[in-house]
Amino acid sequence: MTAIQRFTPLQRLLHWVVAICVLAMLFIGVGMVSSVEPKYLTLVSIHKPLGMAILVLALIRLVVRLRYGAPPLPADLPEPMKLAAHLSHYALYALMIAMPLIGWGMLSAAAYPVKLWDGVYLPQILPQSDSLHTALWNAHFYLAFLFFAVILTHVAAALFHALVRRDGVFETMGPALTRQ
Repeated sequence: MTAIQRFTPLQRLLHWVVAICVLAMLFIGVGMVSSVEPKYLTLVSIHKPLGMAILVLALIRLVVRLRYGAPPLPADLPEPMKLAAHLSHYALYALMIAMPLIGWGMLSAAAYPVKLWDGVYLPQILPQSDSLHTALWNAHFYLAFLFFAVILTHVAAALFHALVRRDGVFETMGPALTRQ
């Protein structure tokens, strides 16, 4: 049996940090759109800088991924599953980058400041426009559901590889529990 090829430690660290941030962001987003209580402002004050952190981390992940690549998928993995794996990763990267940019654009179109922390604001990236704000709000809202669905599919695929196929795919990104 050959040793499992793994993602680099930096790739694994970025994966899990981004995963935690994105899951937190999805739940914060759900809390924001379902609340009119005072906690709404607290959630918004977390949502904006966390979105920008995800954008920066996703861009770093993309550069690192392009630089170091990924371990090969198992040779015996059916071609439709290989295609699904590649497409789902493209979707995840696209959504990790698009969602914060759409949110930033949406806030710019509404002339809302994007405050990262006290005294630090991002510049407006789009002109003020009610119709553009509405379109971007809808895109941000509905893409969040797509993002959640892609994440669930990704987790299901990881569990399928870990528990059913036991083909080493999960271990490429999972913790190093055994010596290789």
